[in-house]
Amino acid sequence: MRDLFLLAVLPLMLYTMAQRPFIAVGMWVWTALFFPNGWVYGAAGHIRYNLLFTAIAILGYLFYKHKPKIELGVIGSFVLLFFLWTIGSTAGTIGRPDLALEYWIRFFKVVMLFVFVVLTIKDKLHVDFVLWCLMLSVGFYADLESLKFLASGGGHKIVGMSGHVLGDRNELSLAFVMILPVAYYLLGEYGKRSRILQLGLLGTMAALVIAVIGTSSRGGFVALAALGVYMFIKSKRKVLATVLVAILVAGLTPYISDEYTHRLDTIQTADEDSSFMSRVVSWKLSFILATRHPFFGGGFKSLEYFPVWSSLSRDFFSYPWFYTGTLLPNPDVARAAHSVYFQVLGEQGFVGLALYLGCLISAFFKAGSVARRARRGGAPEWLSTMATMLQLSVFAFALGGAALSFAYVDLIFCLFGLIVVLEKRLLPAMLRQPAAGAPVLPVPGMPQPLAAKDAFAAAARPLEPTRRERRA
Repeated sequence: MRDLFLLAVLPLMLYTMAQRPFIAVGMWVWTALFFPNGWVYGAAGHIRYNLLFTAIAILGYLFYKHKPKIELGVIGSFVLLFFLWTIGSTAGTIGRPDLALEYWIRFFKVVMLFVFVVLTIKDKLHVDFVLWCLMLSVGFYADLESLKFLASGGGHKIVGMSGHVLGDRNELSLAFVMILPVAYYLLGEYGKRSRILQLGLLGTMAALVIAVIGTSSRGGFVALAALGVYMFIKSKRKVLATVLVAILVAGLTPYISDEYTHRLDTIQTADEDSSFMSRVVSWKLSFILATRHPFFGGGFKSLEYFPVWSSLSRDFFSYPWFYTGTLLPNPDVARAAHSVYFQVLGEQGFVGLALYLGCLISAFFKAGSVARRARRGGAPEWLSTMATMLQLSVFAFALGGAALSFAYVDLIFCLFGLIVVLEKRLLPAMLRQPAAGAPVLPVPGMPQPLAAKDAFAAAARPLEPTRRERRA
């Protein structure tokens, strides 16, 4: 049934995307994070939706007559410089060249998404549509999985789909946390317009929290707790937020297993936890890889290439200050870096890490700057709220990604693009609009509106006879 429905609406979707490039970009994001091929079978399962929608977005933009001015800003400069840097690291990789090229092509698609978000998205409607696409991908999956978790009494383990960019439960958990601020913004903007949307978004926010618990991810829980504190500080309804959190915690307590509680307890004694310390071993080997190749690093997936892992292990004791407890590198299998920062450090070198940090830091502070300038400049409240929520999503990624190999995911680069749009298009446009009740300043060379009394006097004045009437 799902196959037939998707095939039936696909022509209409393609036509709509061809007419409106921003819709194609939103669907590009949706297919990247929702993975429609994992939901359908038969003929519908063989269509490469992401590639198809990407092509429509690119062609639609090329033929679009009203292209906005291209402004990448500081964030865009860091993203493009980082991408150019990955070309050098891929060309000189010490890992498997075919694997490095494959992951570079994947990252190229992610950067293309960022570029077309900046090129195509130009007003509030466009940004909201992309945010709804995020909600209907990651948020929809959280709705389904959280219901399974509750129906099973906490026995259902939430994981991502096999072969999907969010297939790992830890990465999926972080994506859930990153979408929470998006849901909060949409709730404030659209919840007051429709009771159904209000209840749906409130339920989705609860489902996102439940889904994080259902993944049993400690990193996701830490990111969720930190985001909760940050959102509480930013919130204007602290009493209501406290009550809602208390109700949610009380309702979830019976569903949290003793195993997960024990895993959370190990956060306080991380140096005694073998699972965590094995990640520290990978961090140390990533650092050693960067010291060997400080300029371009080892290239994509180089640490997970066992000959490289084995070679790096020989220098493991050369840096005794990098504490790893009693654990040593696995002598049989190479491991991932398990940190966006050490992942980029080992694969792209020290310069690559600096560029990547430039992307994160500039996005975080630019979003905060947009929120402050919007409030001070009298811009609509939705703009400052949107900027603040995107800043919180970047914050959640920066914190939760410290223990995940999740550096090149589509979601964070899409958020980078939206923050550029807020800074370069939405904020200037909103600050140029006069506030409600503000006097309209005269524009030289343009006819000016009459004051109310002058307009009334002009309407009451008898009309001058036309030339034809005078002749008659």
